[in-house]
Amino acid sequence: MSLSEEPIAPTPTTTRQDAKSGFGDTESGNSMGEFYQLYQKLLVITLVLTGIIFISVWIFYSLNIALNYLIGACTGVVYLRMLAKDVERLGDEKKRLSKTRFALFIGLIVLATQWRELQIVPIFLGFLTYKATLLVYMVQTAFTPDS
Repeated sequence: MSLSEEPIAPTPTTTRQDAKSGFGDTESGNSMGEFYQLYQKLLVITLVLTGIIFISVWIFYSLNIALNYLIGACTGVVYLRMLAKDVERLGDEKKRLSKTRFALFIGLIVLATQWRELQIVPIFLGFLTYKATLLVYMVQTAFTPDS
């Protein structure tokens, strides 16, 4: 058997976090895959809720209030995205979540108080749409059997 014919045994590759926690790449990859699936599901639920609530507010109130809600809801989606990125970096790079994403919400509220066309309550409630998403997801997982 020549040198080129020898079977090469695969060498396990583990990250620093995997070595510390004892988890292999497959388990770490599975958990990150589950995280991405959860994030996608939460994002879809948030967008569906935003559309339903936007149309409802437009019908029952006015387009101006509905647009204020939409500004808040879009900011909530950006906040959810920033939170997901922060959680994704948790582990090797960071030991705890940063609080910089709160600046996004604070900036939005400050802008709403200074600009006459914007209304604080619809913007705030729009921002909280991602919280309603968490409630919908929790109820959904509580009442559906595990697959």
